[in-house]
Amino acid sequence: MPHITVPEGLAGIRGLMAIRPEAAKPLNELVDVLLHGEGSLSAGERELIATYVSSLNDCYYCQTTHGAIAAAHLENNEDLVLQVKRNYHDAPISEKLKSLLGIAALVQRGGKAVTPEAIAAARKNGATDLEIHDAVLIAAAFCMYNRYVDGLDTWAPTDMNLYRTRAAKVAKEGYLNANRELLKKSETPN
Repeated sequence: MPHITVPEGLAGIRGLMAIRPEAAKPLNELVDVLLHGEGSLSAGERELIATYVSSLNDCYYCQTTHGAIAAAHLENNEDLVLQVKRNYHDAPISEKLKSLLGIAALVQRGGKAVTPEAIAAARKNGATDLEIHDAVLIAAAFCMYNRYVDGLDTWAPTDMNLYRTRAAKVAKEGYLNANRELLKKSETPN
């Protein structure tokens, strides 16, 4: 049961965005840039970073939502998402992405846990400064999103088909467009 009253039927962060639509816009803008915007890492790879950090934070809603979106970007490969969450070292992903996931895991523990050795390993595996930057920012942002969702004990459905349906929409349209009905409320004068 959520700690505060949220609109019926809106799971996770979507219910919270409906309560505070003026905060929803910048939150969606950030996640849209980080996970859906242009970048040298694919949207699927960036969603995997968000999923992995959310799994480390034990945020069911976020790891399930972003895992479904990652899978939607990766030819519906839900098994790959599970492999990354269980043990990314053995997952069939690039060494560069493994390095970035390692950095993300360090950020999840605390920003000062990121070591020069972890950065050097990512660079050795071909990561650019922008990719390292984005991995750190995705990890930091998802620690915030996870704590927001779980700190207010939001509702998270258990039916995977609900996540898959939403994931297809977000993967195609991006976060700003997929959430436009919630964001319009932030543009309406009080």
